[in-house]
Amino acid sequence: MGEANTGRKWPVGLARKPKQAVAFYAVLAISGLLGIALNFTAMDPIKALYWSAVLNGVLAAPVMFALMVLVRRPKVMGELVVKGWLYWLGWASTVSMAFCIIGMAVGIFV
Repeated sequence: MGEANTGRKWPVGLARKPKQAVAFYAVLAISGLLGIALNFTAMDPIKALYWSAVLNGVLAAPVMFALMVLVRRPKVMGELVVKGWLYWLGWASTVSMAFCIIGMAVGIFV
């Protein structure tokens, strides 16, 4: 929720009055209403939590790949370009995450 607001440079925070952060409170209210609505469905909340974590893990590798490509670009990072061992550690983590996803897929489908 916070990312949806801060990414758009909207005024955020519960310390602000609703008139000062309309979009923030709208996202907060809609999220709450969606949560309440899910109580009236046949969806098992524990299974939903589990599968959302699986989806999060599967999406992590492509996001990590994109970040690793971007951290070497001075146009994006300015003078904070990632170099040396930290760069290679990032790629090792990305490859490791990809292998974990492949292993999970093999375990599920084979």
